[in-house]
Amino acid sequence: MSESLSALLEPIAAWFRSFNMPEPIVHWGHPLMMGIVIVAMGSFVGWSGWRGRTMIDTDKEAALKSRADHRKLAPLMTLFITLGYTGGILSLVMQGHPILQSPHFWTGSALVLVLWSNGLMAFLGFSKDDGSLRTVHAYLGSAALVLMVVHALFGLKLGLSI
Repeated sequence: MSESLSALLEPIAAWFRSFNMPEPIVHWGHPLMMGIVIVAMGSFVGWSGWRGRTMIDTDKEAALKSRADHRKLAPLMTLFITLGYTGGILSLVMQGHPILQSPHFWTGSALVLVLWSNGLMAFLGFSKDDGSLRTVHAYLGSAALVLMVVHALFGLKLGLSI
């Protein structure tokens, strides 16, 4: 299945190869860009989400600002991670590396699924919720942040092995 997926994506990879990008950019561009997204956006999204959740009883104004910041940035982070996921797959195809054989691919796939599920949960369910859905959302989001770190470690191992 990995070969057929690579063959399906090869025309797109060939188009990108035609730009004659330097090998270090093809090899390390995805990790660099995604590292920025994970460190800058991921940490802020997680921090603002938990801050908005824990400060609601002590400083309502600060909590509401944190929730608003979280609500604004989390969808953008999810979008950037999804686009980076696509770029990472294309980078593997461009380098002739099998896609489905890497734990980095599987943790990335799980991460995108968790982020979109968590966003969908927030989008569809918070207005009618008694608070339990917000709790699931908070812990699932925290699990996504941990998964980002695991994913980055697998990515570093993959990058050094290619």
